[in-house]
Amino acid sequence: MAILDRLPRHLFSQRGWGLLAAGAVSLLSAQIMGRRDLLSLSVLLIVLPLVSLAGIRLVKPRFQVYREFNPSPVETSAPTTVRLAVGRTGLGTGRAIMEERLPHRFGESPAFHFPARSATGGTSRYEYHLRSAHRGQFRIGPVTAEFTDPFGLSLHRQAIDDGDILTVTPAAVELPVTGLAGARGNDGVTATRTRANPSDDDVMTREYRHGDPMRRVHWPATARHGALMVRQEESVTTPEATIILDQRHVAFSGSGGAGFGGNASAEGHEMASSDTFEWAVVMAMSVSAHLAERNYALRVLDVKGDPGFLRSPSAPEPDTEEFSGIGGLQSIAESLAAIQLSGPHHGRRDSGRKTEAVSGRNHGSSQDSGPAAFDDHLMDKLSAHRMRGPLIAVLGRISLAEATALAPAAGYGANAFALIVAERPAEFDDVLEALRQGGWRAAAVAPSVSAATAWRYFDLGGAELDAAAADVRRGAGVAR
Repeated sequence: MAILDRLPRHLFSQRGWGLLAAGAVSLLSAQIMGRRDLLSLSVLLIVLPLVSLAGIRLVKPRFQVYREFNPSPVETSAPTTVRLAVGRTGLGTGRAIMEERLPHRFGESPAFHFPARSATGGTSRYEYHLRSAHRGQFRIGPVTAEFTDPFGLSLHRQAIDDGDILTVTPAAVELPVTGLAGARGNDGVTATRTRANPSDDDVMTREYRHGDPMRRVHWPATARHGALMVRQEESVTTPEATIILDQRHVAFSGSGGAGFGGNASAEGHEMASSDTFEWAVVMAMSVSAHLAERNYALRVLDVKGDPGFLRSPSAPEPDTEEFSGIGGLQSIAESLAAIQLSGPHHGRRDSGRKTEAVSGRNHGSSQDSGPAAFDDHLMDKLSAHRMRGPLIAVLGRISLAEATALAPAAGYGANAFALIVAERPAEFDDVLEALRQGGWRAAAVAPSVSAATAWRYFDLGGAELDAAAADVRRGAGVAR
């Protein structure tokens, strides 16, 4: 029996190997003893497992698999229930041992017998639970089935479906209420702005955006501009917050660009990420949830002015940059699930500016080909929504030159807030000073600082700011 246990199980069961062994012994005995009956027995014992093996590979049972996740998508560290329904669609009445293949981070793959004892209508139903501490997209499955012939002599294992993608979104951290909204109010609601002359098109109209009601189209302005224009005065009742999320590889990599790990993508490859970028993603999710709860419409951009989720493989609509309501917040969460760092490991400033190599803590890079970070394209995007709400930038390491380029953007928001996340935030005093001179309220934080603590910084003032600076000297990880 111990010898049979060592034999490969992907061809024959122990019973099949036993018959083959008995057939070999019978064949040898027939040769030695000259017995024709032993020869016939040996042929039968050898041929029967081989015929069974050929039959199980030629006549493959067919199955239909339905897989459901509840909830889907699921937040990090929250459980999701996986429900499987497996039904036979082809001929065959044998039993099978099935296994659901899982990524290694989920632990041991669950196995079950088909048909199940509680099978109804030819369909067997199974249920198990998953939990992931990391965001990402993970392929759950496929289900593999190990079939055996009616005599239990041969075995065959095959995948019976392609698996499904489980999306794990970053969980939002509850942020404290601050004075971020400024004059517009913390609840995102303000009185409609009125003017003495409501037909003053040059200041009260803007370009038509998808979703605007046709009743707001201003036809005289449309005729003059040659494009659909809508009245502006009603839009201020729903303020809009703009979030700039830095996604550049060079801004979040470790010293020398090393030390990159990542969460798995749906294809099984690791996503380019780091501790600082994961902090930035959670902060972006938390800010989005915080503002959406207060009736803010949200706009998400990257540092080049492109839609913030243009390169996210999990984004439902990568080209979308404006989000509103519960559906918009859910879309942001899904888009952040598999977002990763992009661009070269080492970059340089271009677009008509003096080229500078990046090293040490002053790293600067264009994210990919196209406009440079913090260039005119971003400024044009911010200018188009001037003073419609707060501006929040969640950044990695930026150089002094990049901070100087970004500083004037503060004038496009009702308030402007910048968070730089880096392992050594105390090194960014000059960068923070450049941002503050442009009108930003800026802070540098380490990834060990909680999102709520970093957010609360923006309401500090006077003596509390001095206390925050003292915390930095004691290694608390927040630079003012």
